[in-house]
Parts: sequence; structure tokens; C-alpha cells
Amino acid sequence: MTVQYPRFKAAACHASSVFLDADKTAEKACDLIAEAAANGAALVVFPESFLPGFPVWAALQAPIYNHGFFCALVAQAQKLSNGAIRTIRMAARRHGVHVSLGFTEGTDASVGCIWNSNVLIGPDGAILNHHRKLVPTFYEKLVWANGDARGLRVTATEIGRVGMLICGENTNPLARYALMAQGEQVHISSYPPIWPTRPPEEEGAYDLKRAIEIRAGAHAFEAKVFNIVVSGFVDAAMREAMGSMGHASLGKASLEVMDNSPRGISMVLDPTSQVLGEVLGEHEGILYAEIDTARCVEPKQFHDVVGYYNRFDVFHLEVDRSAREPAYFSEGAAIAHAAEDGALDPAADVLFADGAA
Repeated sequence: MTVQYPRFKAAACHASSVFLDADKTAEKACDLIAEAAANGAALVVFPESFLPGFPVWAALQAPIYNHGFFCALVAQAQKLSNGAIRTIRMAARRHGVHVSLGFTEGTDASVGCIWNSNVLIGPDGAILNHHRKLVPTFYEKLVWANGDARGLRVTATEIGRVGMLICGENTNPLARYALMAQGEQVHISSYPPIWPTRPPEEEGAYDLKRAIEIRAGAHAFEAKVFNIVVSGFVDAAMREAMGSMGHASLGKASLEVMDNSPRGISMVLDPTSQVLGEVLGEHEGILYAEIDTARCVEPKQFHDVVGYYNRFDVFHLEVDRSAREPAYFSEGAAIAHAAEDGALDPAADVLFADGAA
């Protein structure tokens, strides 16, 4: 059979969350999905931790001032079976589009453990892949737990072979290579709206815009893939919330850092690392790009790092994609006897059919 190379339109939603409100953010996501679908998009991509917003407070003040924000984020965290996620899945199905969504994920196993996660949803509303960020970056460790490699996968879809990494994971050569080695054609890179590391006036402050440009170009060029990059946006509500941190002087200092730190950008790169169309940074909007996966082929003649341009006798990568759960319970015999007695309802786990913890 002749190899088929899908062509489609991608939409990157450079948008703000409804800060710390999962349901309202889901409603906004549905509006953006509808708009993108009406404009012919087959893939709609949202930023890192879009649902219900990025915990930038961890960068701005000491942890002793952040308890309220953390508790608010945990209260809005979503399991795959929860309402906000279901709302977005229904929108994907209603409009017949693929959706990539960044969200803060909770679990029934703990009232305080959350992950920085991303989910790929199919045009029928099915969950195609569920990835937890392997390692929270810098101050994110105060908020999110380590993920595992259960979602370090490339998904075969009707629009091509899709992989996704969250923010700093796009700096991890082994995580990127793991996706390359699964035949990735379309890569999704999600980022926060802002990522301060120093007071902006100090030398050495992190430039999120430049970091995104370097990482996005590197992966597009090395993997020979289309790279859909999407960052969040700081709106007035998020800014106001950060200005309310602690006493007045703390809030003022937080706003000064926010207002003078580089913003994230959204863009799409082709397999040679050239930017397709416009770059969004200073205002909200949807960025569109035409993707032709056939363009991934010719550059592989020059460097195919998962094919002939490698030494598999020298280098070896092994990836453990098993799910890491807090406990494993061995009570099979008791469960079997209970089932025979009619004590267990086989439908009891229906809410967890999508793999929620």
C-alpha cells in the first residue's frame, strides 16, 4: 500500500485561562474549539496548564504566602472523568476535531497530589493519549508531582503521528528522542504565559520567548517534524490575582516582575525549523497553519537520527512506560469470591474507563 501523508489545518490557541476556574475555562475552550473548527482546523491546541491556569505565584513569592493559591488550584484540579474535561471532549466530538489540552490533574488517591498533565482528544471525543510532565521545572516542584512515562507516546491519528511534551520537557534530549523513535510527524509543545526566574532588571533573567524559539527550532529540525507551539496569556484577572498576594508590598513586587518579564509565544514551525505564518505573543488569538506531513520526508535524507544517521551499536535508550501508582493491592481471591456472591457491581468503575487515577 502506498504511504499516505495527511494534510490538515492546525490551530494554536494563544489564550488566557479563566484563572483558577476550571468550568469557565472549559467553556472558553469550547468557544475557541468552535471558532477554530469553523475556520477549518482539524487540530486545536491549548497551552500548558490551561485548565484552570498556570501557577505563576510559585515564582513570585515565598511558599509561605502561597497556601491559598495552592488550595484553590487543587480544588479545581481535574481527573479525566470530571466535568470540565468531559465538556471539552464533547466539544471535540461535536465539531469533529482533535484537541490537545494542558490541565492540572488530580487523583482520588490523595487530596493534595496534582500533576501538570496534557491530554490528546480524538474527533470522536475519545482520549488518545494522557501525559504527565516527567519532572516539574524549578519552582513548579512546589506545586506539581513527578509524572511517569505512561504518556510518552506518539499517537497514530488520521492527521498523522502526533507527540506532545510540556514546556521544559522540550529541553530533554531523551524525552524528545523517545518521541522521534516512534515516528513522530507532528509535535505539540505547550508553554505557560510567563516564566520568571529573576527580577527582570537583573542580569541572567530567563527569556521565555527566546527559550521557546531555540527549543522549538531544535526539535523541528532534529526530528524533521512540524512543531505546533502554544503558550498561555496573562490577562487582567490573572494579573489582579497576583497583585493581591500577601500584603501590599508583596503584591506590588509581584506585579513589577510580571509586567517586565518576557511573555511566551505561540507559533508553528516546519520540518526545517522555518516559522509558518505569524507569531502570537502580545495579544490573544488563534494562530492557524497548514500542515503537510509529506514535507517530513525529504529532510530525513540529510539527518535521520532514528534511522541511518545513528549508531545503534553504540547508543541504546530504554524507556519504562509503566504507570506508577501509589500502591498495588493484591486481593484477587477476595474480589473473586465477592463477585460470585453478587457483592460487586461490574459497572462501578465506569467513570474510570479512561484511565483516571
